[in-house]
This record gives sequence, C-alpha cells and structure tokens, in this order.
Amino acid sequence: MKKRSLARVAPALVREKLPPVPVHHRRSRPGTILAASRFTGVMFIATMLTAITLLAVLSACTSEPSKPAESASQPKGPDLLAGRSAFQKAFVAARSWAPDAKPYRIESMVTTDGGNGQDGKWAVWRGSFASATQRSTKSYTWSGSGADGAPSRGVNPNPEDSYNPTNSSTQVFDVAFLKVDSDQAFATAQKHGGDKIVEKDPATPVTYICDWNHNTNELIWHVIYGASRESAKLTVAINASTGEFIRVEK
Repeated sequence: MKKRSLARVAPALVREKLPPVPVHHRRSRPGTILAASRFTGVMFIATMLTAITLLAVLSACTSEPSKPAESASQPKGPDLLAGRSAFQKAFVAARSWAPDAKPYRIESMVTTDGGNGQDGKWAVWRGSFASATQRSTKSYTWSGSGADGAPSRGVNPNPEDSYNPTNSSTQVFDVAFLKVDSDQAFATAQKHGGDKIVEKDPATPVTYICDWNHNTNELIWHVIYGASRESAKLTVAINASTGEFIRVEK
C-alpha cells in the first residue's frame, strides 16, 4: 500500500464538497397565530380608548363651563311693610336725633312699585316726630322701594321744622297706644264699606294715616280708599289701640 504524502492529501480534502448541514426551522402552530392576532386587536382597542379618555379629560380641564347671567342684573323688588313695623325703624332714628322725640303722625306713601296697600303694606312710610328740648319737628322716611323718584332704601332723615306744642296737627302720642297695625285696620275697614269699594274697583289704592285725636284722646288709623284724603272714595276711622271701628269719615 502506497503512502500518500500529506501535501497531496490536504488539497484533496479541500476540493471535496462536504454536504450542507440541514437547518431545521420551527414552524408556528395555527392556534398560536390566532391568539397573537386577537391579543394585537385587543391592545389596539385598549390604546384607542385610553387616548379618547385622555382627550376628554384634557378638554374638560381646559374649557370653562358657561356661566349663567348674573342675578345682579335683575332689579330688586320692593320690600313691603305694615305701618307699625316701618314706624319702629323710623322711631329708632328719631331717638338718635332727640332722646325725647315723640311721634305725632305715621303715614304711607304711594309708589309705583308698592302695590295698592290692600294688605295694609306699602314700600314707603314716613314717621313724624317732635322734640320739646329741640323745639322742632323732624320726619324720617323708611323706604323699601326701588322706583324712580322714591327715597333710597332704608331710613332717610328729612329737614327739621319749628314745633308748636299747641298746634293740633302736631299732637304727640305715647308709642304704647300703638297696638294695632295697618293690616288689622284694613281688615276692619273692609267690613264697613271698604269691601264694596274694592269689589267695584280692585285697583283702588288704600293709604293710611295714624295720628292722635286730641278731642277724644284716641290714637286713630285713618284707612283711606284712595291715593289721598282729598280724592278718597271712602275713609274709615279705626281705633289704633283696640282695633275697633269708630266711624266712617267720608
């Protein structure tokens, strides 16, 4: 057996083509592909929902809600009081002016926003007072009206005037005599002819004056079916201490 030299064998080995090593690829199963597709779809939907939610939150944070119209633009309605309640407010102011001030008249004042007084209430009342130490009279007006030309809301002082204790129109009275309010006086006046006036003309204004009658020594509510005594269709006198009917004055 002939021996080959190493130099001759090596080139032969190089020239021989060795068979390629087989590469085995793993083939995916059909179930695995389907599951992956579903997972991808779910993730897409979840991502879209998250994006929509974030947009909604950002929009709510950045946009200001529409505000309703300011209620301050609406004019305030009138405050209506019966005569006794309004008088108490004026009386406090009068006592600040003169500690010995005493009332001699309480009267309602007609305003365009004060209703018609048929419940004993008005938006403006005036209380008139006299002071012996000051030797003068002074009136105070309580107003709950916002009408043009009406006194400003609250208690408003008016100019002083001279005082004569013997003048019958400025006869002072003790506040303890004022026990009956204007709404009660109206209810009594209705039973003595007032109801017929109101039935015939429901828009008739009913005004009020309270003063002292020095002849009978009584405090009287004059319930006036009209804007003034001069134009009244009917005036009924009611005792301001007892609430009893006194007489029909007109």
